[in-house]
Amino acid sequence: MESLTVSLSPEGVPVAFTVAGDGWRVTEEAVRWYERTPWWETASRMPREHGRIDVEVWQLQARQDTSRHRGNNTQQPLVTFVLVRDQNTGEWSVRSAAENPD
Repeated sequence: MESLTVSLSPEGVPVAFTVAGDGWRVTEEAVRWYERTPWWETASRMPREHGRIDVEVWQLQARQDTSRHRGNNTQQPLVTFVLVRDQNTGEWSVRSAAENPD
């Protein structure tokens, strides 16, 4: 998983993010869900700092954010990203990214 920087709205919804130096602007409504991580595969006991929910997952549709178009350039392909935020560390990562078919 690749580390990234995420900008959130006042409500806590991702609105923009940067991956490997490329800026992206969220253009569609985001979808959020929560998952457990399989800690039992690497440890014999649940780590003390773990809660019931381990990761927050966001599915986002975004366009590359150029200074001229601010993510609204319809010539740029729409890409669906799945971003994950670790509830214990607050760190974000990219789970997947796929260009949407026309």
